[in-house]
Amino acid sequence: MSASPPRVLQVVDSLGMGGAETWLLEVLRLWSRNRAGTMEFVCTSGKVGIFDEEARALGATIHYLPFGRSHLPRFIRELRRILKAGRYQAIHDHQDFVSGWHFLFGGGALPAVRVTHVHNPSYQIRNNYGVTRARRAATAIGARLVARYATHITGTSRQIITEFGFDSPRFQDLPKSAVYCGIDPARFLGETDAARISVRREFGWPDDSKIVLSVGRIDQSAELWHAQNHKNSGFVVSVGIESARRDPNIRVLLAGKGSPAVKVLCERIAAAGLSDRVRFAGIRRDIERLMLASDILLFPSRGEGLGMATVEAQAAGLPVLASTAVPRECVVVPDLVHFCDLEGGAGRWAEELLRVAGSPGDRQAANRLVAESRFAITNSAAALLQLYRGTPLT
Repeated sequence: MSASPPRVLQVVDSLGMGGAETWLLEVLRLWSRNRAGTMEFVCTSGKVGIFDEEARALGATIHYLPFGRSHLPRFIRELRRILKAGRYQAIHDHQDFVSGWHFLFGGGALPAVRVTHVHNPSYQIRNNYGVTRARRAATAIGARLVARYATHITGTSRQIITEFGFDSPRFQDLPKSAVYCGIDPARFLGETDAARISVRREFGWPDDSKIVLSVGRIDQSAELWHAQNHKNSGFVVSVGIESARRDPNIRVLLAGKGSPAVKVLCERIAAAGLSDRVRFAGIRRDIERLMLASDILLFPSRGEGLGMATVEAQAAGLPVLASTAVPRECVVVPDLVHFCDLEGGAGRWAEELLRVAGSPGDRQAANRLVAESRFAITNSAAALLQLYRGTPLT
């Protein structure tokens, strides 16, 4: 295929504050400097996202195209128009099995490279799509359509590709590879002391506070084994309460989009008498600053495609305590990442948290290791270019 800068159509829900979206914005920032490629977006929620304005400033075009039964005729018509007008070298669809339906509707106008990318943990996809018989059928058909129309299958980790069943004989002829989301490690180098002071002052906490940081949207349910519990926000609160009871200097900060469960969690925190020590920060665009100011990242997810917050924490030299459900592929700096089984309960996690917190090691060395890894945006973007040109990934 041509080595000229590729034109790529990215298919996402919206340009919200998610792992895939923040990654694609990093790619856009890099491409705006080195002119390595151009990209457009189809946002299938039809909703404006937090990154839309920046994406346009970086040269991207955004098409708001709601996908669903009631919008289907318009979606098909407009998608085909966009594909024909765009003359793309690749379409990169980030919506797992639904991508098969998108490829079907674009048949005859599709570019040579058609990528199905999986990001979310497989158990979550099964719960989201398995509510009704019709949705289960749509998912099964979508998988068959991926096998027919996709040219490449990628995932945020190699583990998630297997979990989705893409190693089965149906997909044996399709190349499969992890394409890791990338970050700019330089963003996570900074004045730690200044960050620690400013964040503690922002939340009215003492200067000697130990901050336990949790990053990720707040789950719809606060219950541990609920189908819509992913980031395990309720467990974060339980571990935070237990840790704070054991150490009076502990403070807990949950950064991420809120949900109805916040009210329930706040009631639990208040009942423990810790409302001033466990706080919800909402959506933040200064995660680097929060990580530089914190003493540990608490990441007890029930499942992850990879868990990019753990990579960001390592770039900041921040110790991580993650669940054993998080793919080991997230580990770049082994001394910083610690795993704990969710079956151990909040007490066991609090014990491990207090042991690990505040032992960052060599922050510069940690950042350097991330900068040399496949998670560095330059290496991640290079893998994308290889993919879009149809070259097999290693």
